[in-house]
Amino acid sequence: MNTFVLATHNLHKIEEFNAILGSLVPGITVIGYDGPEPIEDGVSFAENALIKARAAAAHTGLPSLSDDSGICVDVLGGAPGIFSARWAGSAKDNAANVQLLLDQLSDVRDEDRGAHFQCTIAVVNPVTNEEYVVEGKWPGRIAREIHGANGFGYDPVFIPEGYEVTAAILDPDEKNQLSHRSRALRALADRLSS
Repeated sequence: MNTFVLATHNLHKIEEFNAILGSLVPGITVIGYDGPEPIEDGVSFAENALIKARAAAAHTGLPSLSDDSGICVDVLGGAPGIFSARWAGSAKDNAANVQLLLDQLSDVRDEDRGAHFQCTIAVVNPVTNEEYVVEGKWPGRIAREIHGANGFGYDPVFIPEGYEVTAAILDPDEKNQLSHRSRALRALADRLSS
């Protein structure tokens, strides 16, 4: 299993998976997916990741990967969670999503603003019928206002544990070493190497 299809049309994500996995698992290659996007109607990150990986595996006949990720805020019971990209509506408007989250937390004390980013990666191998998921979590808290211009999504309001600045202020290389996706990819590399 040296070549995997990544169930995404996002070239940046394909490059990121290749860079991180390639440095951890010699000989692995991640290629893009040109097939149809399935409806993500799961109730968890794992279910949505498996839906996408299964679709890519069925379409290509190759071992497939997919990830699903989002931000989970403790005081909101883990929301936005799987709805992170659509928190403020179906348009997937990052600015509106962030503003809605800030509005919802406006009366919440700093010590109660705990949150984490979560990334769940699913692997589906249609040859061996093997399926599994790995995950990575990046703990932190939600800032009171937007800071920084790097990154995307909720990065401008997420302060990683042990830091006093948001993920959008961190150097991109530093962020990529700390992030939920890099943690999930390291867990995947461990699984693939065992």
